[in-house]
Amino acid sequence: MSETPQSPSPPSGLPVRRILGGIAAILALIAIGRFAGAYVEPFREWVDGLGAAGPLVFALVYAIGVVAFVPGSALTIAGGLAFGVVKGSVTVFFGATLGATLAFLVARYFAREAIEKRIAGNHRFAAIDRAIENEGRKIVFLLRLSPVFPFTLLNYGLGLTRVRLLDYVVASLGMIPGTVLYVYLGSLGADAASAASGSADAGQTAFAAIGFVATLVVTVLVTRIARRALSEAAGDIETTQES
Repeated sequence: MSETPQSPSPPSGLPVRRILGGIAAILALIAIGRFAGAYVEPFREWVDGLGAAGPLVFALVYAIGVVAFVPGSALTIAGGLAFGVVKGSVTVFFGATLGATLAFLVARYFAREAIEKRIAGNHRFAAIDRAIENEGRKIVFLLRLSPVFPFTLLNYGLGLTRVRLLDYVVASLGMIPGTVLYVYLGSLGADAASAASGSADAGQTAFAAIGFVATLVVTVLVTRIARRALSEAAGDIETTQES
């Protein structure tokens, strides 16, 4: 009796292409910064002009954007442009959690039929739905760490599952690594724009770029671990990048 051939296991090493992609993104931001500096600084000044209400206003706009299917990555980068890494990460996390919760509630209580039609026949979501019945908080947390679904669509899709609202909100902590990465990217773009205009030290921008690469490496490693754990918990789920 012949043995069934097994598919090769995925490589365990660090995905070099993604690291190179991150470096390419840095170079692109620096190049864009040289041309977009005239727009970045006015944007930051406008946000600063809002005073203490600035982060709250941005978080509310972010939440509305999430409900309206605006790509989360673009909103998060804008948070980095406006507030920098630390303040931007906190502001974006609050806005993303609020928006994700609103989308979850809309799907569960107001637009269930429309969301069901949109994800009908998706085998990945079907596997996730089955796994959530047993380990809701864990599965949602892993989904936040590993982008199996686009962020905005996932928020609505999870509203159709049996996960409890409290578990759903607590699992939002899984968004932190990706949030910091994209906020860092936006902050780096702002630094590049300031350096191009002569209002910031180029050496400081280079140091920030090194920090971004380190953040990228850590985020990629965390994502790979989360995908492996999610595959063990929910079956063979094909992953995709966030749009």
